[in-house]
Amino acid sequence: MKVSIGQDSHRFEKENSKKVCILGGVTFSEVPGLLANSDGDVVLHALTNAVSGITCHNILGETADRMCERGITDSAKYLEEALAELRSMSFCISHVSFSIEAARPKISPRVTEMREKISGLLGILPTQVGITATTGEGLTGFGKGEGIAVTCILTVE
Repeated sequence: MKVSIGQDSHRFEKENSKKVCILGGVTFSEVPGLLANSDGDVVLHALTNAVSGITCHNILGETADRMCERGITDSAKYLEEALAELRSMSFCISHVSFSIEAARPKISPRVTEMREKISGLLGILPTQVGITATTGEGLTGFGKGEGIAVTCILTVE
């Protein structure tokens, strides 16, 4: 059994941006997208980083940059790269947990949808995906609505 932590954060694009906000593969149309070369899905980025913590091969960075250069900006594709390596090492995901810090958008009404999307990407049950959200009482830029930060803990066997 191994446990890993992944983290990522991005600030929002300008309010009038046409870029959509995607979190855990789910579109949140009430806020602008996140500033990134990719789709900016900080939830999947944190998960990809957690997988990289197990495999010891960073996907976000050079690998994702090369994919972006080829026009691949879907964060689920970066996660697929990381998962392929995890599976080649014969690991199975037993649980994943996310803590999201953001003042906006409201995460709670969409948690079930996010859990279902993430579980589908990982090939596990929604009951194996935990998601919590906080505003952090507005103490950081994320809690003040300037962006979103995500911490992910991944357990594999």
